[in-house]
Amino acid sequence: MPLDPRLLEILCCPACHGDLVERPEALRCQSCGLAYPIEDGIPVMLVDRARKDEA
Repeated sequence: MPLDPRLLEILCCPACHGDLVERPEALRCQSCGLAYPIEDGIPVMLVDRARKDEA
């Protein structure tokens, strides 16, 4: 289930404040490449839970 586009407009990467794009099961930062998981439709915006996403 895609996230509400209005939510994506206000969220930014907590590590570098870059823009996020929605990927399957994660939000990926376009600047630093960290991917934040989406669990039960809720983005988990914690740097400790992020993973480096090269794609």
